[in-house]
Amino acid sequence: MSARTLANRLLLALASLKVTLAGLLLLGLATVAVYKLDHSATPWLAVPLLLLALNLSAAVATNRVFRRQKALLLFHLALIALVLLAAAGRLSYLKGNAEVTEGAAFETLVQREAGPLHGGRLDALRFVNEGFDIRYLPGPMMDRNINLMRWQDERGRWQAGQIENNRPLILHGYRIYPTSNKGFALLFMWQPAGGQPMLAAVHLPSYPANATAQALAWRPAGSPDDIWVMLEVDESLIPADRPSRFRLPDQQNIVLRYRDARLELQPGERVELAGGVLEYREMRTWMGYRLYYDWTLPWMLAACALAVISLAWHFWGKFSARPWDN
Repeated sequence: MSARTLANRLLLALASLKVTLAGLLLLGLATVAVYKLDHSATPWLAVPLLLLALNLSAAVATNRVFRRQKALLLFHLALIALVLLAAAGRLSYLKGNAEVTEGAAFETLVQREAGPLHGGRLDALRFVNEGFDIRYLPGPMMDRNINLMRWQDERGRWQAGQIENNRPLILHGYRIYPTSNKGFALLFMWQPAGGQPMLAAVHLPSYPANATAQALAWRPAGSPDDIWVMLEVDESLIPADRPSRFRLPDQQNIVLRYRDARLELQPGERVELAGGVLEYREMRTWMGYRLYYDWTLPWMLAACALAVISLAWHFWGKFSARPWDN
């Protein structure tokens, strides 16, 4: 058997509907795995997508109908491109969440989900949270979430602007969105015994989602024990009966529980603890961001447009060949 004959047989076998059925079954199983394994199996989608792309490519190569009808050929080539791009996207995408204190720069993700081939340029992202203006309608119901930002563009120049839920910052291919996850940040100066002072921002649970639970445990570097920190909010910061805006509480006192002691601090006060001295500096806000990276999106849009145009061309040729009233 010649090499050409063997290649033709392999192409015919790969173009079989049995391969199509196997690819669709694998795609269904991979989709179920994604939901069951909390998206950690997302790259598994690439395997059946690649198999389906090879199946469709073999069908185009072995079927003369595609070579005779250019519109139909373009449509199937666009489908192949879509499937391959979907597979590439699942292998190289990234979804992540970050929390950034007002006036501070982005440093790292608190949650991350990515394909195994994601290289990306997370280390090149330079943006600063300059604060936000969140407006509420009665209910309360969020109306607008305007986040002021500064960022360093691809040329190294610093820019300033604002983003919203449907208007992200696009930087180095990453789409950066503000989220409804935001709250109060307590700034502490921690002076460990025998060490260098360090400024730390403690992010309290998201507000107003956790309005009655503004507390958490925190352990400064070098401290032998956790410090339980609580913000007492006695006022209605976001009233339900009228429009309002997110704001800091008027009273910014906090409660500390350390070992068996209960302490109350106001901004500027300090307390001596085992392992160092803790000073409560001030209260700010923090904003949660959603980062998304998928380089295939514009190419998939182009492939979709090509598929629609070529399919319209194909049917136009079919219908124009005969009178419409027949």
